[in-house]
Amino acid sequence: MEDTLLRALVWTNYKLFLVFCLFFPLVLSVWSLFSNIPSIQRLLLIFWRVASLLAIAIYLFIPVWQWGYLAWFIGHILIVISLWFWVDINDEIQDLPKSPLRLLLTSWRWATSIYGILGAIAFTPFLKCTFSEDAAVEKVCRAWLEAPWHYKSWFHPNATTGFLGFLGMSGLIIYGIYLLYFLAFRLIRQGRIAIEQ
Repeated sequence: MEDTLLRALVWTNYKLFLVFCLFFPLVLSVWSLFSNIPSIQRLLLIFWRVASLLAIAIYLFIPVWQWGYLAWFIGHILIVISLWFWVDINDEIQDLPKSPLRLLLTSWRWATSIYGILGAIAFTPFLKCTFSEDAAVEKVCRAWLEAPWHYKSWFHPNATTGFLGFLGMSGLIIYGIYLLYFLAFRLIRQGRIAIEQ
């Protein structure tokens, strides 16, 4: 029963991930492009860059490379930060006239923040899987691997797990280098306006 409940909760988490980190931001991105609202476009661009860490985690999960667990956890935290950190963008969005797009954006930001915070808290006990060499067989760790394995069978049926893991690790290295560069140089020098205008 506990195993069934765990798997159900994990699958629910992945479904929420698709809703809040893929479906709604995709709708908002298209809508903001047609509406030509730069502040919303900039916020969503930042979101996509940060949220790519969750996609990287999924590719690391496929060959059961334990870095995926840590990337999944950190990704949730960074998403919440990315949605609210930029004071200039927050002010610009707040100054926008009331509209369905602004309402949807605000609702999505709050809902995604709640998802990110609760997701990170709920995932904390699974961080031990980062250091477990038996993650593929331990029930608590394996539960997080089922959805990525299904993803592979749907979208990469002919690719080897090693190749997909290589893509994930390459993405993680590039992500890490860019994040360190951003934190060490652009953010320190420019503060909360360290993004493309």
